[in-house]
Amino acid sequence: MTLEQKQAQLTTYLQSLESAAIAFSGGVDSTFLLKIAHDVLGERVVAVTARSCSFPQRELDEASAFCAKEGIKHVICDSEELNIEGFSKNPVNRCYLCKKELFEKIWAIAREHGLKHVAEGSNTDDDGDYRPGLTAVAELDVKSPLRHAGLSKTDIRALSKEMGLPTWDKQSFACLSSRFPYGEEINAERLGMIDRAEQLLIDMGFRQLRVRYHGDLARIETDEKGFALMESAARREAIHAAFKEIGFSYVALDLLGYRTGSMNEVVTVQTLSEL
Repeated sequence: MTLEQKQAQLTTYLQSLESAAIAFSGGVDSTFLLKIAHDVLGERVVAVTARSCSFPQRELDEASAFCAKEGIKHVICDSEELNIEGFSKNPVNRCYLCKKELFEKIWAIAREHGLKHVAEGSNTDDDGDYRPGLTAVAELDVKSPLRHAGLSKTDIRALSKEMGLPTWDKQSFACLSSRFPYGEEINAERLGMIDRAEQLLIDMGFRQLRVRYHGDLARIETDEKGFALMESAARREAIHAAFKEIGFSYVALDLLGYRTGSMNEVVTVQTLSEL
């Protein structure tokens, strides 16, 4: 299908929902979904954003600013993952525990506003990685309009650019809890370390990046632009000094660069079969 056909299919599908609460993080996918849904359904759409330790304040601010600009009703709910039993131990189904709790809260908000459905912004690219959160999506009958329309991340960026959305070239983002190897305890202090480290790099001009937590070592994943920035010895020394102040003893640059789901590379088939 062409991009235009996929967008038309998305519009038709959203019309069939009649009303929905949209899980809105302010990222590329959920911004595109929210904009189209609001264009199609108007006031029968509510954006819902979760506030927690694993969601940086800058992302929350951007989500709020977008809804204010577009005139979209925006509900911010507290959904602290660290309060979920077992979450802080960081099991391989961590994302399932988080999404289940989150979507249960969004469903409650949807019912409060008289909305028929809850929808989220996963796309067809999400089918190719280990995504336990999609199990919660299926269990709670949460709709995935972008996947239904066959839209990939590349498609969404292209259409977002045509629509003039500010997120068309925004760097991909996942919650800060994804920076930890499975089995490594997650707590507020460690999440704060990752948040500060990534914000530091963003302020230095890095765009696509992750800072992965490995105890006293921080592993930086970045793109080609980030590698170019790392060529400066003075910048590398400044990053190392700042990371030590944050609490890391060592700082490493991942030679493979940024990639989604790198923490899933060590998840074995046997591990998944034990879930």
